[in-house]
Amino acid sequence: MTADVVIVGAGIAGVSAAYHLKVRHGIGEVVIVDPRPPLTLTSDKSTECYRNWWPNKPMVDLMNRSIDLLDEIAAETDFGLNRRGYLFATAESGTLSDLVEQTNMIGRLGAEADILDDLALAREYPFLTPDAVGGIRLRRAGWFSAQGLGQWMLDRARDAGTRLVRAEVTAIGDGVALSDGSTIATPAVVIAAGPMSGGLAAMAGIELPLFSELHLKVVFKDHLGVVPRGAPMTIWSDPQLIGWTESERAELTSMGRGELTGEMPIFCHFRPEGGPDSPYVVALWEYHDQVVEPVWPLPEDPLYPEVVMRGLATMVPGLGAYRDRMPESFVDGGYYTKTVENRPLIGPTMVPGVYLVAGLSGFGVMVSAGAADLLAHHIVGDQLPGYAEAFLLERYDSPGYLAEIESAATGQL
Repeated sequence: MTADVVIVGAGIAGVSAAYHLKVRHGIGEVVIVDPRPPLTLTSDKSTECYRNWWPNKPMVDLMNRSIDLLDEIAAETDFGLNRRGYLFATAESGTLSDLVEQTNMIGRLGAEADILDDLALAREYPFLTPDAVGGIRLRRAGWFSAQGLGQWMLDRARDAGTRLVRAEVTAIGDGVALSDGSTIATPAVVIAAGPMSGGLAAMAGIELPLFSELHLKVVFKDHLGVVPRGAPMTIWSDPQLIGWTESERAELTSMGRGELTGEMPIFCHFRPEGGPDSPYVVALWEYHDQVVEPVWPLPEDPLYPEVVMRGLATMVPGLGAYRDRMPESFVDGGYYTKTVENRPLIGPTMVPGVYLVAGLSGFGVMVSAGAADLLAHHIVGDQLPGYAEAFLLERYDSPGYLAEIESAATGQL
């Protein structure tokens, strides 16, 4: 076979790349290669949220562009895009001061949030603990159906002639060699394979500065109706201690899970899942903090639903009703494959004809449109936006950039 562009990976990044290259830019022959069905490895495990709230201007600009594109697509098809916002809440006055400072800083970069005191929180979000002293509410944020968006883009791309090949890539050179013995000659290969991007790039002689973290999520049935269906993505910004009994603490220690008895990290969070009549809630709390090699099936944590529920109950006391009898729940998740400063890799590499849409961390769904748009500009030779250079792999060749990211925060909010 021959193709003008071969995209390796049929997740949300690869599908979006195909849509933008084939449908929006009219590239001739586009082929997506993946051994799995589209949108089934990690894209369908997403929390499906989006925000333009990031601690540096390139990320704010890229996300604003991506959300602009999501708004355009939402005018053509309904994939459940809402603007329900994110709410960061805290019971600590010092943390509230930090959130206010962050709001002022990120506001200057092009994102906006509302600052809420304790009275505003109590009035607008009465399900929160009365211990909350304030918080911030992000304006350009919400969630949508990642499967709905991805399937719509895939359908449009295939209608326009994009081909989907079910095979593994075994080599990348002048083209790509496939596990079925065939080859595809092409001048442009796009590596958009999520957690497998590093191994694929190595086939082309490219080392990517990526690592992966396991992130789980739990969906539980809120049959008591504790969480209002109109709630935003709600995030607790304080560390906390889980109120285990002495016998529970002893048992956890004997199980080798003593880390759960100490101070737990910030950002336990949740959002309603489904329509107005749905009883389901999606919840997350990343307390594992481990760099791992991606494996499937995912490593299990049988305590995850209970630990997350207890963490949520600090923020939403009504969820304490589930302490002794956990509701029906389901755990899945995926990997955040990321760079150290949590900026993605988008664009050409030092190997001619090899391009990247990689390192999309936990924001792959929300950035997929903007990343694919930027990639397409590189491939077709259009004028690049001002933020393009910030996402090139070659940025790591700059000693000044390396020094800058070494002293900066992780880039994850």
